[in-house]
Formats: sequence, C-alpha cells, structure tokens
Amino acid sequence: MNPRTLSLRALLFLGLWQTGRRSLASAPELRDNPQRIAVVGAGIAGTSAAFYLRQEFGAGVKIDVFEPGAVGGRLATVKIGDYEYETGGSVIHPLNLHMKHFIERLGIPPRKDVPSKMAIFDGKELTFEQSDWYIVDFLRMLWRYGFNFLRMHMWVESILDKFMRIYQYQQYGYSFSSVDRLLHAMGGDNFLTLLNKTLEETMMAEGFSQIFLNDIVAPITRVNYGQSVRLNGFVGAVSLAGADPGLWAVDGGNKKVCSGLLYHSKSELIPARVTSISVKVRPSKTGTTTSFYEVNYVGESGSAHSLYDIVVIATPLHQGKSDITFSGFSPPLPSHYPGRYHQTVSTLVHGMLNMAYLGTIQPASDFTVSDVLTTDLKGSLINSLSSIDPVHIPQGYKRPPASQTKVWKVFSPQPLSQEQLQDMFLSWDLVSETRWSAYPSYRPPQRKTPPFILHNRLYYLNAVEWAASAMEMSAISARNVALLAHHRWHKQDGKIDQEDLHTRLRGEL
Repeated sequence: MNPRTLSLRALLFLGLWQTGRRSLASAPELRDNPQRIAVVGAGIAGTSAAFYLRQEFGAGVKIDVFEPGAVGGRLATVKIGDYEYETGGSVIHPLNLHMKHFIERLGIPPRKDVPSKMAIFDGKELTFEQSDWYIVDFLRMLWRYGFNFLRMHMWVESILDKFMRIYQYQQYGYSFSSVDRLLHAMGGDNFLTLLNKTLEETMMAEGFSQIFLNDIVAPITRVNYGQSVRLNGFVGAVSLAGADPGLWAVDGGNKKVCSGLLYHSKSELIPARVTSISVKVRPSKTGTTTSFYEVNYVGESGSAHSLYDIVVIATPLHQGKSDITFSGFSPPLPSHYPGRYHQTVSTLVHGMLNMAYLGTIQPASDFTVSDVLTTDLKGSLINSLSSIDPVHIPQGYKRPPASQTKVWKVFSPQPLSQEQLQDMFLSWDLVSETRWSAYPSYRPPQRKTPPFILHNRLYYLNAVEWAASAMEMSAISARNVALLAHHRWHKQDGKIDQEDLHTRLRGEL
C-alpha cells in the first residue's frame, strides 16, 4: 500500500471531520434531552460511548458508567521490572480516524516508534525472515508468490476505501439501526457477502494461491485473531489491514484513551457490576405514563438500583462474558446471544529466548527479529512470539538483542506449561499470564448479528464485534449508537438508515 496515498486520504477525511456540517437541512425542533443515561462497561466501547453521548446530548444530562474492574477492559498493561507493557489490544491502524481524534482531543502523544522486523515460523523452522533491505524482501516474495503480496495490499486498500465512508456518514450525523445496515452503508452488498464467506473462500475467488494463504495470510490472522483463514472475510480484511505499515500505539498505554474519554465525558464512574435491567413505568407531570430502565447493580457497599432514560450496554452479552438478566420486556430479551468468544492467552516472559526452539543455528546476538508469526498447522502450540517494548519509550531506548534477557509476549490458544516454557526459553525470572476472551469465534456464515436496539431506549454497542472486533470498530459503534440514541429520542428518523448522503451532498453543490 502506498504510504503517500494513505496520508493524503487520511488528511482528506480529517479535514471533513473538522469542517463537515452535521446537518444538510434545518433541524426540526428538539424535545427536552434525557436526564440520566447509563453506560455498562468502561472499555474503549463504553468510554467512547460516554464521550459521544455527552457530545450529542449536552452538558445537562447525567451519565453514569458502570465498571466492576479496571477502566480500559481489554486494553490493559502489566508492570515488569521498571516498565509497563501492553497485554491487551496493542496496535492501531494509521487510518483509524476516531482513535486519532481521541488522542488529539485528549492531548496524549503516540508512542515513539521502534523499528521492528518479522519472521514466519512453521513449528520446526523459520520459513521467512525479514531483512534490513526492502528490495531484497520484495524480490524474495516475488520469486515465491508472484504478485500475490502486492495484490493483497491492493485488495485490502479497496476494502479500506469503502470502510472510510463511515466517517463521512457519521460526521454528517447519520446513524444505522443494525450492523448489517452500517456495513451496507460502507460497502454495499459486497461487505455483507464478506461477512458470510470465509477469508479463504473470498481470496481464492480473487485468484490468490493456497500456498500464499497458508504461508502469509494465515500467520496474520493468527496473530491478530488467533484463528485461521476460515474466519469471515470482513474480519479477515481488518486483520490484513493490521499488517500495513505505520501502525501505532498510545504513549503510556492504549488504556489511557479510555480514562481520558471518561474524564472528558464528565461521567461518573460507578465501580459496580450490573446484575439486571428492567422496565419501570411511572406517571408523568402531563398525566401520561413514562417508562424508565431500572439498573440493578452490586458494588462495594452492596446492592443498589437507579432509574435511567437511556441505557447503553458496552459489554458482551454472551455466555461466559455476561450475567446480566432482563425483566419486564415484551417480547422478552435474551440474557445471552448465540456464538462464543475465542480464548487467547497472553503470556509475558522476562527471559532469554532459546534459539533452537525456532530451528535456527544463527547466534542470538545476530537475531534482530521482533515478531515471529506462525503458520496454521495442526497442534501448533503458539500463535505468535514477539519481543515487546515498554508502553513509554524512554530517551535513548534501544530494543535489547535476543542474546539478552528481555520481555517476550507469547499468544497461544491455551496456557503454557512449564515444559513448554522450557522449550522456548533458556531461562526466565518472571512470567505474567492473562487469559482473554478477546474476540468472537468467527465462523461464517454469520446468519444474524446481534441488534444495536434491544428495546426502545436500550442499546447494545458490542453487536459490532460480530462483524469485526477492534478498537476502531468499537469507537465507530459508539459513535453510531450515540447518534442513534439522539435521533430516536428526538424522533429524527431522517437521519437513521439513510444511504443518500452523497446524493444530498451533490444536490447542494
């Protein structure tokens, strides 16, 4: 992908972000804003939702954010020695405009870049090792895979071109009532087809070779989603975009975005676990009845409940991920939606790598690879092995060579045993293990994604994860749900599920 094209396109849409008009016609008179809004979950989805709800409904509304654990959710760090390291979501694409907007608004700088190199491991030996020379790597790829590698970047760029449309829709205040409608606004029927076919089927139909899929594409999907090329084509394209140049992270840890958004939204953080949500009907001043949502929760002080006009659920409603129950709804709401979340174990090891594990005889002092990706072989022990840097890069920092003790991150489907650690490392002095139910298990066809709208003013933000799970996807969904809640509260149906933005823009020129 051409970096110059990326930067020009990013500047174009950032310009639209700053100068675009929210409405193409006079807005109808709005009714009074809600008084209280609840957001369940304080990860990137929930804190983005709080930020955008404040933006849509103004200063008068009280926003409560419920979170029983640490702010940041699946964005988390762990301290090893004097430094902190990412153990959750770690990289952001250069065209993720919401995440870029967040750090600009919050005044948080991106992390300093440390040059890295990649290798691919088939379980026995390294089948590819990136060199210091781009032209050498290009010729090696050309010799083995023809133009598959270039064509892959062109295919991913064509997906990104369509994906970028959502920013313009959201800048002009458009929202969508379902994941399918949001995807259709981006890429039409093609995106819905991607959702219901495997990445393997999609790329084979585009003329990519099976050996290229096995050797190059599968290692990328494994490191990003812990799954093979048989995940859906849309999340597969998102995964391949994660192999683009220019990936970045937030200085001090990506979780800082969540705490910053929470602060800027002027929300109240309630450290409690939501147990149930029910509908309550109360008389109003005018003699009519008004419905509210009663949120029941358990915190350090015991059980409590509060009433809200709008509730946004920003935590997965799936087996093993949630125990929220719903009562008083007609028709009844399920406590869990179909599908399961995929386990990825993130193990941070402060130790010295065993070069023999990688099937190479080169001295550790000469091994400058930072990211080892793995092919999709039966019984493969790990998904990736990476030398990682602190979340804050100190002045004069240089990544230690493999001949020295340093921090490695291992992604694996199951926890690593002592014997497995002994195979990979000559020695270690600290091991930190985090078991993530990090993202859905993507097994197309995806017959039906969960709804954004659970009830009149009850919304489910994490429905978007069943198309693709990523920080930017959560931010896009948060923006969409905030707009959707605003338009439905004020009965602005003309801004919901409309795909005529470009027609209307042309009409105004």
